[in-house]
Amino acid sequence: VLRAGRAVQGGSTITQQLARQSLGREKTLRRKLKELLIAIELERHYTKREILELYLNKVYFGDGLYGAEAAARGYFGKRASELTIAEAALLAGLLQAPSAYAPTVDPERARVRRSVVLQAMVDTNALSAVEAEAASNTPIRLQDGLRRNEPHGAYFKEEVRRLLVQQFGWERVSEGGLQVYTTIDLQTQRAAEAAVAQGLRAIERTVTRRDARRRGASAESRARSSDVLQAALVAIDPGNAAIRALVGGRDFAQSSYNRATQARRQPGSAFKPFVYAAALEAGYRPDDEIDRLDEPLRLAQATWSPDDEHVSESSLTLREALRVSSNRAAVRLLDDVGLQRTLNTARAFGFADLPNVPSVALGSGEVTLGAMTAAFAAFANGGLVSTPFVIRRVVDRDGTVLFDRQEAARRAIGPDTAYWMASMLAEVLDSGTGSAARRLGFHLPAGGKTGTTNEYRDAWFVGFTPSLVAGVWVGYDQPRTIRANGYASELAVPLWAQFMKVATRGDAPRWLRAPRAIEDDGRTPGVIVADADGPTPRKRGFWARLFGRRDKRPTDPGRDRVSIADEAGGQQRHETPQER
Repeated sequence: VLRAGRAVQGGSTITQQLARQSLGREKTLRRKLKELLIAIELERHYTKREILELYLNKVYFGDGLYGAEAAARGYFGKRASELTIAEAALLAGLLQAPSAYAPTVDPERARVRRSVVLQAMVDTNALSAVEAEAASNTPIRLQDGLRRNEPHGAYFKEEVRRLLVQQFGWERVSEGGLQVYTTIDLQTQRAAEAAVAQGLRAIERTVTRRDARRRGASAESRARSSDVLQAALVAIDPGNAAIRALVGGRDFAQSSYNRATQARRQPGSAFKPFVYAAALEAGYRPDDEIDRLDEPLRLAQATWSPDDEHVSESSLTLREALRVSSNRAAVRLLDDVGLQRTLNTARAFGFADLPNVPSVALGSGEVTLGAMTAAFAAFANGGLVSTPFVIRRVVDRDGTVLFDRQEAARRAIGPDTAYWMASMLAEVLDSGTGSAARRLGFHLPAGGKTGTTNEYRDAWFVGFTPSLVAGVWVGYDQPRTIRANGYASELAVPLWAQFMKVATRGDAPRWLRAPRAIEDDGRTPGVIVADADGPTPRKRGFWARLFGRRDKRPTDPGRDRVSIADEAGGQQRHETPQER
């Protein structure tokens, strides 16, 4: 070691290897000296047999298994004292290079190493040649009796594994010994997986033979994984972006491709909230009018008037335009605010590589579901956004902290804008394109936005309460029509509602607290807190009371759902536009 002029790895006795296991992984002269001192003390206080026993109880046997007892249970499903000669020889053969010789990694190399150990036992008269030959011819039969295959969270665990390998390398991760603390909430994860499975079955029951023929999909082609309808769901704590549940597809065993974190798709109208957020940051207010909606947008060398289907008004307030998901209003708003200013706001939410074209207002850029969900979290978190994460902390076998997540949230928009956006998105869910969630029994105060792309290829819904934000995507890996008239309000919203009903069960019906600047702003109407058993009509705004006309502009939500009442304060109105 000293002649090398640096710390190197060399041969050592079992006593030295045992001492090394107590000192961590660093290769320094200081550590080598400590190793020698510990080895001397071990030799003084323990017999050779006792040292061997200590060593075998700590040494690594591959596949994340430390100690002979754990290895016996992990590879063969039995206690170490119950191992056969063939099984014990196989374990002994792993010690030289456990990650390479592990039977779960390379059964043939494990068999060859077993034969080497058996021959060594014959050479030392520990075993007869006949016994060695019989053991050498015994097939390797593995049975993991130590680790149960957890049926939930396959996509989540794979994401954790991927990130660990990315940070620490495959060799370090594969040899095990790392204690990894994650953000998963098992109850929420189970609810997410159940909602995805149930939602896909419900959608597929509505896909007619005519839809299948229109797509040109044969029974054989539909059997291929790329032709199977997929869905993804990610649920995040809006306060710190910790991922509570992650589902990347309908079946991890068939496809490990994570559609929540890896797939980039157009979000359609689900992107519109970021256009409105840019407008509010630029000085607009929720009840300001967007006019000239009946006029085409003048571009550099052409005019453009996007289809708006059910919206015919020439002007709408920002509040109403978002509620009904008006395409023309979103594009007009982007034109008024400015494309570059809108893109800068979107980048502050974490979106990169968005197209520098007006159609970005309608979701023509490609994003991941994870990025969309994290961005929506800012509306429930006072305008602060964080990078979603699944790993909190990593500690090695010696207790050394290898990773401890410490990341400050960054500001995307001001707290006033965040609250206004939350209030507008609450109306989308209460009486807009997301109102199916209310009809399906989800009653907590919440906001969200649908998104349906051209030819009904993608269906999105991202929604939030103060304590949980969840995003849902439905579609095919190779983009094509999900079904005729496959709006997100009918495909993604029911799946989201089913998940949220379970994931938020027991949560108090609370809403976001308005910033002081909004409380003092006379243009922001007051609210009536709804009863927990159902919606309560609010009092009409100042101008409505003064002139005795119906107030068309919904208010900010209170701690529970706020409904829209008619002029007489009687029957509740539900005006649910069709999602575009």
